[in-house]
Amino acid sequence: MSHPAPQTVAELTEAVLAGAHGPDPAELTVTSAFWLYNTTRLAGGDVTYHNHYLLFRVGDAFGACSFEAGELGPEFCENASGQPLAKLLRHESAPVRTAALDAYLARVRPHRDAPDAERVMLPTGTPEVRAEARDAAVAGLLDIAPGAKVALIGVVNPLVAAIRERGGVCLPCDLNLRATAWGDPVTDDMTEVLAPADAVVATGMTLSNGTFDLILRHCVEHGTPLTVYAQSGSAVARAFVGSGVTALNAEPFTFSQFSADATPMYRYRAAIEDGAAA
Repeated sequence: MSHPAPQTVAELTEAVLAGAHGPDPAELTVTSAFWLYNTTRLAGGDVTYHNHYLLFRVGDAFGACSFEAGELGPEFCENASGQPLAKLLRHESAPVRTAALDAYLARVRPHRDAPDAERVMLPTGTPEVRAEARDAAVAGLLDIAPGAKVALIGVVNPLVAAIRERGGVCLPCDLNLRATAWGDPVTDDMTEVLAPADAVVATGMTLSNGTFDLILRHCVEHGTPLTVYAQSGSAVARAFVGSGVTALNAEPFTFSQFSADATPMYRYRAAIEDGAAA
């Protein structure tokens, strides 16, 4: 199904509600709703990651969105199962809207069936092994020259290392971390890293905290390559590949940290025409 490329998440949501991407979301209902909280500290590290997720299962697909502590309580799930996606797409909470939009887009076009997706298997192993493989896959989407400045919006230490191993200079930005594992200062103001960046890598959580549209617009206006790594809203981010997003590492549920077995990710790249992203 062809449809205009979206320029904002709100525009994409309105198109879905209007039926431009497939069946009426009022006819698709949530089978299961999950509120998840986990902490992770990788071996040898001194940083504990605190992660909160909202998940909706719709048929054979999951929609996911990470959110900040206190933004959404577990009681939300009490009445979420059985709700139509159209209602959740209009919810006042951005994480709820993002998870619903992700569930819809993953349902109508599963990553596993997408002909333009490159399937990458995370290996069976420890959290450290799987985290390193995941972040190497994300960094592998970067086409950067030695010394290129890479804005990393949403900091995970293995990805900082992976960017550096490819010759990039990492410019880290995160709302919660103040320093990388190597002591590099981390800013909480993304404008400080966007302005000098030759390339941008951003987490899917930017979809729910209101910064994705700003990052996308900056990259479009300045011709800056934008790579997204997404557990949150992986199918939502996919809708922007070729219209601002240069590459995407999509990791639908089950996420790497919730399994020790091999699990798939899906990498997408924007089409190239005459040396430029289409």
